[in-house]
Amino acid sequence: MTFANSSLPTASAPIPSKAPNARVAIVIPGLSAGGTEHVVSLIANHWAKLGYAVTIITFEAQGTKPYYSFRSDVRIIRLGLPPGQRSRLSSATSVWLRIWRLRRAIRQAEPAVVLSFLTRTNVITLIAMLGSDVPTAVSERNNPAAQPFGAIWRRLRNLLYPRAFCLVTMTHGALAYFPDAVKQKARVIPNAVDLPADWIDRRTGSTLTAVGRLTHQKGFDLLLKAFAKVSEQHREWKLVIWGEGEERGRLQALCTQLGLQHRVEMPGVTSSPGQWVETADVFVLSSRYEGWGIVLLEAMAAGIPVVSYNCKWGPGEMIVHRHDGILVEPESVDDLADALDLLLRDSGLRESLARNAVCSAKAYSQEHVLQAWDALLVSGVAAAPGGRAGRSGVE
Repeated sequence: MTFANSSLPTASAPIPSKAPNARVAIVIPGLSAGGTEHVVSLIANHWAKLGYAVTIITFEAQGTKPYYSFRSDVRIIRLGLPPGQRSRLSSATSVWLRIWRLRRAIRQAEPAVVLSFLTRTNVITLIAMLGSDVPTAVSERNNPAAQPFGAIWRRLRNLLYPRAFCLVTMTHGALAYFPDAVKQKARVIPNAVDLPADWIDRRTGSTLTAVGRLTHQKGFDLLLKAFAKVSEQHREWKLVIWGEGEERGRLQALCTQLGLQHRVEMPGVTSSPGQWVETADVFVLSSRYEGWGIVLLEAMAAGIPVVSYNCKWGPGEMIVHRHDGILVEPESVDDLADALDLLLRDSGLRESLARNAVCSAKAYSQEHVLQAWDALLVSGVAAAPGGRAGRSGVE
């Protein structure tokens, strides 16, 4: 399935010329560890290096330290309105306060183009930009049909997304969810591989690794149940789950219930991005649904054999089954256990999958993917009235 403007540029395509001294504002909830935050760091640093004036606007508390590194010329504005548990009234008040502060911050940044990430933030940004002629692109970073965010937000998304200059999704499957009026001005841009430049191979040959926020979406409960089925046959192997989140207590209790408390480690977030590739011998992605699954691609690029649920969306676009990874029926504990058993006992298969995975991951190089973001930004600057370098248009 193909859509207009949905293909990455070819590897030999030139980087589009840019408007001199153009300004761009990027809106994202925060800059903690995560796939979306990672791609924002790549884009922002790349555009600043090209000469764009980049401003990132977050809702975080003042003084919050970003997990990823940013160039000194990337400006970060924190609006001091982090998410939290609130009553319905106070939540509505918080949303309108975010809209007002965001509108003011965008006006001060005077961008030629605004780029927003994640559904609720996209909706807030599009409301803040009402009355403005600044092209505003929004990016969905998850499975839009599966992620739970409420009927009101869904209705607002359906109402406001047609107003966006462009919608960016990471897969064609995610894009298919949206109506034709949105698809016609959409682009599919996957995440790029960005492994640490100085990572060191410290693998011992017996570490099964998973990475992600400790949430229901990531399916670590399914992974623990699958590992429990094969752990006795592979006593030399341990499971390490990197990440943090609200499911930690429940997952630790499940470990104890399954008798895995001495076979499973949950050390939290790595001290530096991507550090987990140094110790992973096999990687598993157990998500119930995904927007892309960048950690899966990072594992492939690092030469780690992978097994993944063929969830919607992402893994099926990265992996050719039994060539550069193993795909498993989504949410099937038995099928995942069988795949783990196969991979953990067959070193030859692990070596073959890892070797092919390194080659497959090259299609998602930073140079290749960033060219697609460059093309989006250049087209946004060109679409601004007079092709201007920047003026907020927000009164």
